Amino acid sequence: MAKKPLALLIAGLLTLAGGMPLAPAAAETLVAAAAPATQQIPVLAYSRFMLPNGLTVVVHEDHKAPVVAVSVWYHVGSSYEPEGKTGFAHLFEHLMFQGSENHKDEFFKPFELAGATDQNGTTWLDRTNYFETVPTSALDMALWMESDRMGHLLGAIGQPQLDEQRGVVQNEKRQGENQPYGRASELIQAEAFPTNHPYHHDTIGSMADLNAASLADVKQWFRDYYGAANTVVVLSGDITPAVAKEKMLKYFGDIAAGPRVPRPQPWVAPRDAASRGSMTDNVAQRRIYREWNAPGRGTTDENLLELAAAVLGGSKTSRLYQRLVYRDKLADDVSVGVEQHVLASLFQLQVDVKKGVDPARVDAAVADEWRRFLKDGPSADELARVKTQTRASFVRGLENVSTQASILAEGQLYRNDPGAYLEDFNEFMAATPAAVRAVAGKWIAKGDYTLTVVPGKVDATDAATAAGRAAAPGAPAAVLSAQGDYATVKSDVDRSKGLPAISSFPDLSFPALQRGHLANGVEVILAERHTVPAVQLQLLFDAGYAADQGRKLGTSSFSMAMLDEGSKALDSVEIARRKQRLGALIAAGCGLDYCNASLNALDDQLKPSLDLFADIVRHPAFREADISRLRGQWLAGIAQEKSQPTGIALRTLPPLLYGKGHAYAIPFTGTGTEASISSLTAADMRAFMGDFIRPDNLKILVAGDTTLDKIIPQLNAAFGDWKAPARKLPQKNIGKVAPPQQVRVYLVDRPGAQQSLILAGSLAPSTEAPNDLEIQTMNGAFGGTFTSRLNMNLREDKHWAYGAFSFLRPALGQRPFMLYAPVQTDKTAASVAEMLREAKGVIGDQPLIDPEISKIKVGDVRSMPGAYQTTSAVMGALQGIVQYHRPDDYVQTLKSRIEAQSDASVEAAAREIIHPDQLTWVIVGDLKTIEAPVRALKLGDVQVLDADGQPAAATARTPK
Repeated sequence: MAKKPLALLIAGLLTLAGGMPLAPAAAETLVAAAAPATQQIPVLAYSRFMLPNGLTVVVHEDHKAPVVAVSVWYHVGSSYEPEGKTGFAHLFEHLMFQGSENHKDEFFKPFELAGATDQNGTTWLDRTNYFETVPTSALDMALWMESDRMGHLLGAIGQPQLDEQRGVVQNEKRQGENQPYGRASELIQAEAFPTNHPYHHDTIGSMADLNAASLADVKQWFRDYYGAANTVVVLSGDITPAVAKEKMLKYFGDIAAGPRVPRPQPWVAPRDAASRGSMTDNVAQRRIYREWNAPGRGTTDENLLELAAAVLGGSKTSRLYQRLVYRDKLADDVSVGVEQHVLASLFQLQVDVKKGVDPARVDAAVADEWRRFLKDGPSADELARVKTQTRASFVRGLENVSTQASILAEGQLYRNDPGAYLEDFNEFMAATPAAVRAVAGKWIAKGDYTLTVVPGKVDATDAATAAGRAAAPGAPAAVLSAQGDYATVKSDVDRSKGLPAISSFPDLSFPALQRGHLANGVEVILAERHTVPAVQLQLLFDAGYAADQGRKLGTSSFSMAMLDEGSKALDSVEIARRKQRLGALIAAGCGLDYCNASLNALDDQLKPSLDLFADIVRHPAFREADISRLRGQWLAGIAQEKSQPTGIALRTLPPLLYGKGHAYAIPFTGTGTEASISSLTAADMRAFMGDFIRPDNLKILVAGDTTLDKIIPQLNAAFGDWKAPARKLPQKNIGKVAPPQQVRVYLVDRPGAQQSLILAGSLAPSTEAPNDLEIQTMNGAFGGTFTSRLNMNLREDKHWAYGAFSFLRPALGQRPFMLYAPVQTDKTAASVAEMLREAKGVIGDQPLIDPEISKIKVGDVRSMPGAYQTTSAVMGALQGIVQYHRPDDYVQTLKSRIEAQSDASVEAAAREIIHPDQLTWVIVGDLKTIEAPVRALKLGDVQVLDADGQPAAATARTPK
């Protein structure tokens, strides 16, 4: 549900509108529509057919990898919920993962064994979808599972399943509202649409309505909306239309069409006058939201409004960013975007007001820029840059078969046209400044709602209980979906025999690495891949947050962030404009042990993109004005981290684990501290660059549509004459840390929090450890997957959390092994006790057993074809090979090494990694509620810290 600038989204452009049903005929269409040659976008050829029961199937062939994306879209979302049943569509989505009549177990289990990737389910205002990408040989299993829950669910859903998932959903709601600004969207939506509008309430719904949901309600919802004729299934990947038709008829043909569905009709419901509201939240800075109602997705006006949003606030070059952040220095960030839906959309502005600035000045500046835009519209250059950037995003995104399936499904579900994205794309590319100006004047010249979120004590009555906008006239009546002459087809599938067996699994095809050198000796490692016309580059330096040791914390990441803030020849705005014109993605940053700069360029723009990239990396300007602007944004980001539960924990835990003076004893966000960033100078950054960002500390990684013979000369032109400085390359000091003598518990107060964030950690061997695979397998079974012990306990059994997991942060030195669980406040101590019990059990009387270990091993092996289908995934593997000194055939030989792990070696890894008596616990929550129960556990010494990790004022406490 995230909202991002259109130019950076594929989905923002390609989500489609409508609701016209496919005519109930068994006709098949094969379409390979062509876009104008000047736009040069890939086209998704598709075949479409309808089963006799009304289920629509769309098939797209893409045989680059032996995987198939299965995407099942039901034409029902939260806008279909009657009064008193808000959140019901989303609750039902959760229930669909609880098992079916012929598979009475967790839905995820067989998919984990089959190596599924990209698997989940989501609900929004207009639809509910379920999706997974599976090896081609597992397609029968996937279709059996999807059809069993579509056609054979009711007998498997009882009161225990309803109660369990109700608790999970309520913790999902708590988790969202416990985040800074987490309650704003609900209030904005309630104010945007009248109480009699289907969009008046948000998707997750109210606690009261979730509590009131009955088993009868659940079953009726299934009967009303989960019929075959209300469903679109898209199969994209290694499949043919003929095979798809045979399999879909076999598994889905006997499912009833279901009743006709009353479809809500488009209703923009714009306001005539402006209105305002405010709320207090546990946030670091004031944020202003402003919203206008707009037409639904796929309409001409909505497409043009996306262009308007991009020009006004879609990037660093946008009107409002230039005015508020650069010129007037009133804000740390500003963005404008369109949240697209079928009945209506929301055109939204968001401004993070700089600390100490009068909000009235922000309002005045926004109003001034708005007037200018409404009067003159965008310039031709502004539109051209946005269009180029969007085309590039589209090209890159189509590499993933799951993305392909979503594009086709949205077109079919909403507009009866899987290829509707081309119509939208062509309309978008043909837009003129005059057309955009006219549409902006029509929709965003009046009728806005402004919400200001101010820092302070949380008052639960501020937002969620607000009634919002009153009922309004003009609500259109729902219209029944088309009447169809549907019929079921008898199936020869004997579901009593269980899942179809998977007799074989495809092998992974991974490019052999090729190596070369530039004229100055810099090594180049290439993974050749010709799936999309784009090339990815990464300059990988041995540096990272660990290189801050002896420097001001945050130096490494701040210095790298400054690279695209200006070179000696170009200022930051001109760099941003050139990136847009080229459709290039350029970024720089750091991890714990490395810093990198990356380029993702289209083939036809590679040379100018490389020229720009080299200028940014090699000639940073570090101008004082840019440093000052970024410093303000950076400090605001640190303040935001310290108001967010996970951010607090990730800043607090590492210094406690590693101890003062260690290279890793830093906030793992890499942002440093207010004091260090405030004192950081251009000289500090130039010293860091000279020490670490240099050609004798560099490897260049390349993945994508090129060859070694082509790329070496191009890289030589950009980097071959780069000379290393005379001074010696510094060595990072990553010392070994002894474990603590006892358990330590640290509490951080977050007054009024609905949940507690639990993060516990201890130190594990390096990622380069010889038994790293065994460690990863152990972690997967214990807490690293959905069906792991931790998640099944705290989420599925206890439903105290939306999710509970364990993970390892990769590191060249000792890495942290962490347990993570955001839990409802009144279950904090009990959750800690359960996590501790699981940790003790896995190295004690409840060791991992063969089915748990085997599940992770086979899932890891079988997921590789899906996991490595994109160039970005190949680049990630390439980085791991270089950074952790792995052999070039690491990925190609991974299958045999995973399979060779013994149960005993995985159990030994558990005993090596999991040390309940050495855990350091950081718990962020409402101290007045959680302190006494946590102390009563008597785990060890309990201390109260502030958000900076320092002892709080009142630390002289005794157990109660």
